[in-house]
Amino acid sequence: MVDTDEFIEEAVARIDDQIGDSNAVIALSGGVDSSVAAALAYEAVGDQLTPVYVDTGLMRKGETEEIRETFSFMESLRVIEAADRYFDRLAGVTDPEEKREVIGDQFIREFEREARDVDADVLVQGTIYPDRIESEGGIKSHHNVGGLPEIIDFETIVEPVRDLYKDEVREVARALGLEEIISERMPFPGPGLAVRVIGEVTPEKADVAREACHVVEDELEEYDPWQAFAAVIGKGTGVKGDNRVHGWIVAVRSVESRDGMTARAQEIDWSTLQRIQSRITGENDDVARVVYDVTHKPPATIEYE
Repeated sequence: MVDTDEFIEEAVARIDDQIGDSNAVIALSGGVDSSVAAALAYEAVGDQLTPVYVDTGLMRKGETEEIRETFSFMESLRVIEAADRYFDRLAGVTDPEEKREVIGDQFIREFEREARDVDADVLVQGTIYPDRIESEGGIKSHHNVGGLPEIIDFETIVEPVRDLYKDEVREVARALGLEEIISERMPFPGPGLAVRVIGEVTPEKADVAREACHVVEDELEEYDPWQAFAAVIGKGTGVKGDNRVHGWIVAVRSVESRDGMTARAQEIDWSTLQRIQSRITGENDDVARVVYDVTHKPPATIEYE
């Protein structure tokens, strides 16, 4: 385990050295990784840092409002509404790796635009060790690692937690005094709901995934999973009332893990699973059925794409 006091002291000094007299923007998603990176960078360079949250249209339910409230103490916080730009670029894209590349490219372009506005040439982001392992090992490209475009406008990219596993990042978050809603928050993928939608990502499918994920997180909180979510995996025939529907199939996934490198599917009580399917199909007329994923990692990854 990481010595948090020593890590924080060394990380702040290293960030200060990397940024120097420059201005920087931090890619703030609200997850524990980027929040720890933001807290460390803010301690290191203060007002030289501009936190930027981009609403891609692929975020959790209520995420944008929560970010505004949680990080309101950072007066320079910028919230960018970019959903239309992301969906336009994702139109017609079905290959998982191509999706990640598109999102990675748009990710950088959004921050480049904001960086020019505040005269910043440094990007701070919350890349962690498993992101690097999976990207460099060819398992899947993370939007902030293998998904980044080759040509970017930033002179320096600072990654304060790049050598830490998720559980170690949580330890640092607690040591920094970050709120529980941040330090204990369930992991959420950088590309957002795009990797919880099989095939082309559309606003409709993203909305279905968002609402279903909200139900799953709510219902499975007592099981204390490493990660629990829902994914839109296709369409199937169902019956609602006396009518045939050709609606979305939603897969529910809940796993236990220590660091995300391996994971085991959780055994969920049947009545809980029935309650989840009842809520998901009942709250969305376009969902025809709900299935539960029992696959461990390996052979599966935690996310679907």
